[in-house]
Amino acid sequence: MAENKTYPMTIEGKQRLEEKLNEMITVERPKITAAIQEARSHGDLSENSEYQSAKDEQAFAEGRISELQNILDNVTLIDPASEPADQITLGKKVTFQEDDDEPETYYIFGAEEIRFNIDENKDQYVSNESPMGSALLGHKIGDLVTIKVPDAGISYEVKIVNVELV
Repeated sequence: MAENKTYPMTIEGKQRLEEKLNEMITVERPKITAAIQEARSHGDLSENSEYQSAKDEQAFAEGRISELQNILDNVTLIDPASEPADQITLGKKVTFQEDDDEPETYYIFGAEEIRFNIDENKDQYVSNESPMGSALLGHKIGDLVTIKVPDAGISYEVKIVNVELV
């Protein structure tokens, strides 16, 4: 039997996912059901584009609800405050510098936490599954880290200059 995938996530990320799931179930699902009932009242369903559109929306919403439930059932909670303060873990803000370039700052989170919860500044969020995120995890302030970007065929070395809780 295949083992379920686990989803590392901060406590706050899990809470936001639970809120999103609750909204999908209590707000979106009833709204879609009402739209289907309204479209049915217009008669012939075979040529009713409103009905087909509402059914498509329902299928998408039910898929999303199922996906969110699966993720929440398989969350591995990460508490960045319980890790050493200078160590890069999920839920931390990392600043690094390459040579004499300007320092760059990123936030490290689990892939699903980013996908479902981050609405602004997405370019500053890095997944633990990305080449950059996986290279940075576990390192500390002062470490030199080689980040390989396989798709671009390049790698670069950075120095960790700061790590802090988000």
